[in-house]
Amino acid sequence: MTVPDIAVQAARALWAELEPVHDVVYFAPEARAAAEAAGFRGFWRGYFAMRAAPLGPVGAAPVTAAFHGFHPSMVARALPGVWSLGTPDGALAARLAGSAAALRRSGLDGTGPAADSAALHRAAELAWAAAGEVDADGRVLAAANAALPRPDGDLEALWQATTTLREHRGDGHVAVLVARGVGPVAAHHLKIAAGETDGEWLRTARGVDPDAWAAGAEDLRARGWVDATGALTAAGADEHDEIERLTDRAAARPWDALGPERTAELAALLAPMATAVLAAGDVPVHGPVGLVRDGR
Repeated sequence: MTVPDIAVQAARALWAELEPVHDVVYFAPEARAAAEAAGFRGFWRGYFAMRAAPLGPVGAAPVTAAFHGFHPSMVARALPGVWSLGTPDGALAARLAGSAAALRRSGLDGTGPAADSAALHRAAELAWAAAGEVDADGRVLAAANAALPRPDGDLEALWQATTTLREHRGDGHVAVLVARGVGPVAAHHLKIAAGETDGEWLRTARGVDPDAWAAGAEDLRARGWVDATGALTAAGADEHDEIERLTDRAAARPWDALGPERTAELAALLAPMATAVLAAGDVPVHGPVGLVRDGR
Protein backbone atom coordinates (compact mmCIF):
# COMPACT_ATOMS: atom_id res chain seq x y z
CA MET A 1 0.00 0.00 0.00
CA THR A 2 1.35 3.42 -0.91
CA VAL A 3 0.97 6.48 1.30
CA PRO A 4 -0.05 9.96 0.18
CA ASP A 5 2.63 12.53 -0.61
CA ILE A 6 1.42 14.68 2.28
CA ALA A 7 2.37 11.89 4.71
CA VAL A 8 5.79 11.55 3.06
CA GLN A 9 6.38 15.28 3.51
CA ALA A 10 5.20 15.02 7.11
CA ALA A 11 7.73 12.25 7.77
CA ARG A 12 10.56 14.66 6.95
CA ALA A 13 9.04 17.55 8.89
CA LEU A 14 8.28 15.53 12.02
CA TRP A 15 11.74 13.95 12.06
CA ALA A 16 13.24 17.43 12.44
CA GLU A 17 11.14 18.01 15.55
CA LEU A 18 11.19 14.62 17.27
CA GLU A 19 14.87 13.76 16.75
CA PRO A 20 16.26 16.41 19.14
CA VAL A 21 13.82 15.30 21.84
CA HIS A 22 14.96 11.71 21.49
CA ASP A 23 18.67 12.55 21.23
CA VAL A 24 19.08 13.72 24.82
CA VAL A 25 19.51 10.03 25.70
CA TYR A 26 22.89 10.08 23.96
CA PHE A 27 24.27 13.47 24.92
CA ALA A 28 22.74 14.84 28.12
CA PRO A 29 24.65 14.46 31.40
CA GLU A 30 21.50 13.24 33.15
CA ALA A 31 21.26 10.28 30.78
CA ARG A 32 24.90 9.35 31.26
CA ALA A 33 24.59 9.64 35.04
CA ALA A 34 21.54 7.37 34.99
CA ALA A 35 23.40 4.81 32.86
CA GLU A 36 26.35 4.81 35.24
CA ALA A 37 24.07 4.44 38.24
CA ALA A 38 22.60 1.35 36.54
CA GLY A 39 26.09 -0.13 36.22
CA PHE A 40 26.98 0.94 32.68
CA ARG A 41 30.10 3.02 33.29
CA GLY A 42 31.66 4.69 30.26
CA PHE A 43 29.92 6.55 27.48
CA TRP A 44 29.83 3.74 24.93
CA ARG A 45 28.79 1.05 27.40
CA GLY A 46 25.86 3.26 28.31
CA TYR A 47 25.06 4.01 24.69
CA PHE A 48 24.97 0.41 23.52
CA ALA A 49 23.22 -0.84 26.65
CA MET A 50 20.46 1.77 26.57
CA ARG A 51 19.81 1.71 22.83
CA ALA A 52 19.94 -2.08 22.56
CA ALA A 53 18.00 -2.74 25.79
CA PRO A 54 14.59 -3.24 24.09
CA LEU A 55 16.15 -6.24 22.30
CA GLY A 56 17.04 -7.98 25.57
CA PRO A 57 20.54 -9.22 26.54
CA VAL A 58 21.66 -9.28 22.93
CA GLY A 59 25.17 -9.79 21.58
CA ALA A 60 27.26 -7.74 19.19
CA ALA A 61 26.34 -9.24 15.81
CA PRO A 62 22.63 -8.34 15.65
CA VAL A 63 23.30 -4.90 17.14
CA THR A 64 25.99 -4.21 14.56
CA ALA A 65 23.50 -5.15 11.85
CA ALA A 66 20.61 -3.15 13.29
CA PHE A 67 22.60 -0.02 14.14
CA HIS A 68 24.38 -0.27 10.75
CA GLY A 69 26.94 2.51 11.22
CA PHE A 70 29.39 1.06 13.74
CA HIS A 71 32.48 -1.03 13.13
CA PRO A 72 31.86 -4.56 14.48
CA SER A 73 34.89 -4.41 16.77
CA MET A 74 33.54 -1.29 18.46
CA VAL A 75 30.22 -2.94 19.20
CA ALA A 76 31.96 -6.08 20.42
CA ARG A 77 33.87 -4.07 23.02
CA ALA A 78 30.53 -3.30 24.67
CA LEU A 79 28.29 -6.27 23.89
CA PRO A 80 27.50 -8.74 25.31
CA GLY A 81 29.84 -7.71 28.13
CA VAL A 82 27.65 -4.88 29.40
CA TRP A 83 25.04 -7.39 30.50
CA SER A 84 27.42 -8.55 33.22
CA LEU A 85 27.31 -4.99 34.59
CA GLY A 86 23.56 -4.42 34.48
CA THR A 87 20.34 -5.73 32.99
CA PRO A 88 18.29 -4.66 29.98
CA ASP A 89 15.47 -3.69 32.35
CA GLY A 90 17.93 -1.51 34.27
CA ALA A 91 19.07 0.10 31.04
CA LEU A 92 15.47 0.78 30.00
CA ALA A 93 14.71 2.43 33.33
CA ALA A 94 17.93 4.45 33.18
CA ARG A 95 17.37 5.79 29.70
CA LEU A 96 13.80 6.80 30.49
CA ALA A 97 14.67 8.52 33.77
CA GLY A 98 17.79 10.20 32.42
CA SER A 99 16.11 11.46 29.27
CA ALA A 100 13.11 12.84 31.17
CA ALA A 101 15.41 14.64 33.61
CA ALA A 102 17.36 16.18 30.74
CA LEU A 103 14.19 17.31 29.00
CA ARG A 104 12.91 18.92 32.19
CA ARG A 105 16.16 20.86 32.53
CA SER A 106 15.77 21.97 28.91
CA GLY A 107 12.39 23.51 29.71
CA LEU A 108 10.01 20.67 28.96
CA ASP A 109 8.75 20.59 32.53
CA GLY A 110 5.14 21.58 31.84
CA THR A 111 5.55 25.11 33.21
CA GLY A 112 7.45 27.10 30.58
CA PRO A 113 6.97 28.51 27.09
CA ALA A 114 8.41 25.43 25.40
CA ALA A 115 5.66 23.22 26.83
CA ASP A 116 2.98 24.00 29.38
CA SER A 117 1.20 21.07 30.99
CA ALA A 118 -1.61 21.02 28.44
CA ALA A 119 0.78 21.15 25.48
CA LEU A 120 2.97 18.44 26.97
CA HIS A 121 -0.01 16.17 27.58
CA ARG A 122 -1.39 16.69 24.08
CA ALA A 123 2.01 16.12 22.45
CA ALA A 124 2.42 12.90 24.42
CA GLU A 125 -1.02 11.69 23.35
CA LEU A 126 -0.43 12.45 19.67
CA ALA A 127 3.10 11.08 19.58
CA TRP A 128 2.02 7.90 21.35
CA ALA A 129 -0.82 7.47 18.85
CA ALA A 130 1.61 7.87 15.95
CA ALA A 131 4.10 5.46 17.50
CA GLY A 132 1.32 2.91 17.82
CA GLU A 133 0.95 2.95 14.04
CA VAL A 134 4.52 2.07 13.05
CA ASP A 135 4.74 -0.72 10.51
CA ALA A 136 7.22 -3.04 12.19
CA ASP A 137 7.72 -5.62 9.42
CA GLY A 138 11.46 -6.02 8.97
CA ARG A 139 12.15 -3.20 11.47
CA VAL A 140 13.81 -4.73 14.49
CA LEU A 141 14.48 -1.61 16.57
CA ALA A 142 11.08 -0.11 15.85
CA ALA A 143 9.31 -3.35 16.74
CA ALA A 144 11.24 -3.77 19.99
CA ASN A 145 10.54 -0.21 21.09
CA ALA A 146 6.89 -0.34 20.05
CA ALA A 147 6.42 -3.42 22.24
CA LEU A 148 7.42 -1.54 25.39
CA PRO A 149 4.56 -0.47 27.70
CA ARG A 150 3.57 3.16 27.93
CA PRO A 151 5.49 4.71 30.82
CA ASP A 152 3.91 6.82 33.53
CA GLY A 153 4.14 10.57 32.98
CA ASP A 154 3.54 12.67 29.89
CA LEU A 155 7.20 13.56 29.41
CA GLU A 156 8.29 9.94 29.71
CA ALA A 157 5.59 8.83 27.27
CA LEU A 158 6.60 11.56 24.84
CA TRP A 159 10.24 10.54 24.95
CA GLN A 160 9.46 6.86 24.40
CA ALA A 161 7.15 7.69 21.50
CA THR A 162 9.79 9.83 19.80
CA THR A 163 12.23 6.97 20.30
CA THR A 164 9.94 4.44 18.64
CA LEU A 165 9.30 6.81 15.74
CA ARG A 166 12.97 7.66 15.15
CA GLU A 167 14.02 4.00 15.30
CA HIS A 168 11.23 3.25 12.83
CA ARG A 169 12.66 5.86 10.51
CA GLY A 170 16.17 4.57 11.07
CA ASP A 171 15.21 0.99 10.28
CA GLY A 172 13.68 2.18 7.03
CA HIS A 173 16.77 4.22 6.20
CA VAL A 174 18.99 1.18 6.69
CA ALA A 175 16.71 -0.85 4.43
CA VAL A 176 17.01 1.79 1.71
CA LEU A 177 20.81 1.83 2.00
CA VAL A 178 21.01 -1.97 1.84
CA ALA A 179 18.68 -2.10 -1.17
CA ARG A 180 20.86 0.43 -2.99
CA GLY A 181 24.10 -1.32 -2.08
CA VAL A 182 25.44 1.47 0.12
CA GLY A 183 27.49 0.11 3.01
CA PRO A 184 27.85 1.79 6.41
CA VAL A 185 31.15 3.56 5.71
CA ALA A 186 30.07 4.72 2.27
CA ALA A 187 26.85 6.03 3.81
CA HIS A 188 28.91 8.04 6.31
CA HIS A 189 30.92 9.58 3.50
CA LEU A 190 27.74 10.46 1.62
CA LYS A 191 26.45 12.38 4.67
CA ILE A 192 29.78 14.15 5.06
CA ALA A 193 29.86 15.14 1.41
CA ALA A 194 26.32 16.51 1.77
CA GLY A 195 27.53 18.77 4.61
CA GLU A 196 25.40 17.08 7.25
CA THR A 197 28.09 16.06 9.75
CA ASP A 198 31.81 16.28 10.54
CA GLY A 199 33.99 13.60 8.96
CA GLU A 200 36.73 12.95 11.47
CA TRP A 201 34.33 13.13 14.38
CA LEU A 202 32.06 10.58 12.72
CA ARG A 203 34.93 8.23 11.84
CA THR A 204 36.20 8.02 15.39
CA ALA A 205 32.69 7.89 16.90
CA ARG A 206 31.87 4.87 14.76
CA GLY A 207 35.16 3.08 15.38
CA VAL A 208 36.17 2.86 11.72
CA ASP A 209 39.88 2.29 11.12
CA PRO A 210 41.70 4.49 8.57
CA ASP A 211 41.92 1.79 5.89
CA ALA A 212 38.22 0.99 6.01
CA TRP A 213 37.45 4.70 6.04
CA ALA A 214 39.55 5.26 2.93
CA ALA A 215 37.89 2.30 1.22
CA GLY A 216 34.47 3.81 1.87
CA ALA A 217 35.55 7.07 0.27
CA GLU A 218 36.96 5.20 -2.72
CA ASP A 219 33.66 3.37 -3.11
CA LEU A 220 31.85 6.68 -3.59
CA ARG A 221 34.50 7.94 -6.02
CA ALA A 222 34.21 4.75 -8.06
CA ARG A 223 30.45 5.25 -8.26
CA GLY A 224 30.97 8.81 -9.44
CA TRP A 225 29.15 10.24 -6.41
CA VAL A 226 32.05 12.33 -5.11
CA ASP A 227 34.99 13.93 -6.85
CA ALA A 228 38.68 13.71 -5.94
CA THR A 229 38.19 16.29 -3.16
CA GLY A 230 35.29 14.37 -1.60
CA ALA A 231 32.67 16.86 -2.78
CA LEU A 232 29.33 15.63 -4.09
CA THR A 233 29.00 15.36 -7.84
CA ALA A 234 25.68 15.92 -9.55
CA ALA A 235 25.15 12.15 -9.59
CA GLY A 236 26.03 11.96 -5.90
CA ALA A 237 23.60 14.72 -5.03
CA ASP A 238 20.88 12.90 -6.94
CA GLU A 239 21.63 9.66 -5.10
CA HIS A 240 21.66 11.40 -1.73
CA ASP A 241 18.32 13.03 -2.46
CA GLU A 242 16.83 9.74 -3.65
CA ILE A 243 17.95 7.92 -0.50
CA GLU A 244 16.36 10.64 1.63
CA ARG A 245 13.17 10.59 -0.46
CA LEU A 246 12.84 6.82 -0.09
CA THR A 247 13.59 7.08 3.63
CA ASP A 248 10.82 9.64 4.03
CA ARG A 249 8.43 7.38 2.15
CA ALA A 250 9.37 4.39 4.31
CA ALA A 251 8.73 6.50 7.43
CA ALA A 252 5.36 7.85 6.33
CA ARG A 253 2.85 5.30 7.59
CA PRO A 254 2.47 6.62 11.18
CA TRP A 255 1.75 10.10 9.84
CA ASP A 256 -0.71 8.83 7.28
CA ALA A 257 -2.50 6.99 10.09
CA LEU A 258 -2.45 10.02 12.38
CA GLY A 259 -3.86 12.20 9.61
CA PRO A 260 -2.79 15.63 8.36
CA GLU A 261 -4.55 17.71 11.01
CA ARG A 262 -3.24 15.84 14.03
CA THR A 263 0.20 15.50 12.42
CA ALA A 264 0.38 19.27 11.90
CA GLU A 265 -0.78 19.80 15.48
CA LEU A 266 1.97 17.53 16.80
CA ALA A 267 4.60 19.27 14.66
CA ALA A 268 3.52 22.63 16.07
CA LEU A 269 3.71 21.30 19.63
CA LEU A 270 7.12 19.66 19.14
CA ALA A 271 8.80 22.61 17.39
CA PRO A 272 9.34 24.78 20.50
CA MET A 273 10.35 21.70 22.45
CA ALA A 274 13.02 20.76 19.92
CA THR A 275 14.22 24.36 19.86
CA ALA A 276 14.50 24.40 23.65
CA VAL A 277 16.46 21.13 23.68
CA LEU A 278 18.94 22.42 21.11
CA ALA A 279 19.24 25.74 22.95
CA ALA A 280 20.21 23.84 26.11
CA GLY A 281 23.39 22.87 24.28
CA ASP A 282 23.65 19.16 24.98
CA VAL A 283 22.49 17.88 21.59
CA PRO A 284 24.68 18.88 18.62
CA VAL A 285 22.75 20.64 15.87
CA HIS A 286 24.66 18.75 13.15
CA GLY A 287 24.95 15.40 14.89
CA PRO A 288 25.82 11.93 13.60
CA VAL A 289 22.35 11.30 12.15
CA GLY A 290 22.81 14.17 9.70
CA LEU A 291 19.76 16.17 10.72
CA VAL A 292 19.76 19.76 9.51
CA ARG A 293 16.90 21.67 11.17
CA ASP A 294 15.67 25.07 9.97
CA GLY A 295 18.86 25.62 8.02
CA ARG A 296 21.02 25.39 11.18
